Amino acid sequence: MRTALVIGAGLVGTSAALALTARGVDVRLSDLDDSAARTAAALGAGSAVPPADTVDLVIVAVPPAHVAATLADAMTRGLGRGYLDVASVKGGPRRDLEALGCDLSAYVGTHPMAGRERSGPLAATEDLFEGRPWVLTPTPATDTDVLNLALELVALCGAVPVVMDAEAHDRAVALVSHTPQLVSSMVAARLEHAEDSAVRLCGQGILDVTRIAGSEPAMWMDILAANPGPVADVLADLAADLGSTVEALRALQSADDAKRRDGAAAVRDVLVRGRAGRAKVPGKHGAAPKAYEVVAVLIGDQPGELARLFADAGSAGVNIEDVRIEHSTAQQAGLVHLFVEPRSAPVLAAALRDRAWSLRP
Repeated sequence: MRTALVIGAGLVGTSAALALTARGVDVRLSDLDDSAARTAAALGAGSAVPPADTVDLVIVAVPPAHVAATLADAMTRGLGRGYLDVASVKGGPRRDLEALGCDLSAYVGTHPMAGRERSGPLAATEDLFEGRPWVLTPTPATDTDVLNLALELVALCGAVPVVMDAEAHDRAVALVSHTPQLVSSMVAARLEHAEDSAVRLCGQGILDVTRIAGSEPAMWMDILAANPGPVADVLADLAADLGSTVEALRALQSADDAKRRDGAAAVRDVLVRGRAGRAKVPGKHGAAPKAYEVVAVLIGDQPGELARLFADAGSAGVNIEDVRIEHSTAQQAGLVHLFVEPRSAPVLAAALRDRAWSLRP
């Protein structure tokens, strides 16, 4: 691939353009908002000057509702040898393209499974897709050369290609992406009118659950409007679990021993099934999840403290597999949870104590 045109200079489009430009591809940028294209160009994502000739690949990075019309226009104008979109929903745009009579041999639907809570070109990064799955949903008519262009794009962006059926993709993202967004938003909405005294008690649990609730509502409305059926199906199953759990918790208030036992069993069942489901989520580098030991270290909120902690862990010869930080609401301090291999935990704990770090159970 020598040339590409990115239509839509938002987070995903600009991130792809940055990655391609860094690897020597001549990228041109287009957006209905000229300032977005100019901003992306200023960031080094390519040029906002229209291409003089047909490009190798046209990448459409617009909201799902506008994908088909944008692709149809680009195809009519003959802008590229191959065309793909990066929308988070695949079935609807493909059906719309078919209804418009477009030539599907030059098209492949794709969806990079990467994003951020922020949107727009200023949120873009060259490494946004590094190591992330990038789904491709070719049609039976998709030309092999076009599919190879899409695979080359995925490789240049450092992502991992995953080939799926479009409808299966939409059901999958409803489960692992779209429904979690709504659930996070619904939990966060409970905090909107909560007493300040209650909100001050917020800990890591509520931060984890509500993190993605900070995403841009307009962007998510575009996504959910394009995949309402599969999301509603998942929410219906979730609502059934929620209803039975409410009944079980009410039973725990009963004076009847049998009802309390049944209620406790039902609540436990939800917790056990949740733990089993969580265990299926891929671990580090997409491998099977592993059990790590946690070494919890109290650090002050001063510049250089975290770097010093990591340096001391490195000096001990211990690899940090993961890290989480729990910030104190009452003092300028935080609790850093260092996830390490079980055999490395005693070594790390001893080394950190020797270096005067304060560890917590």
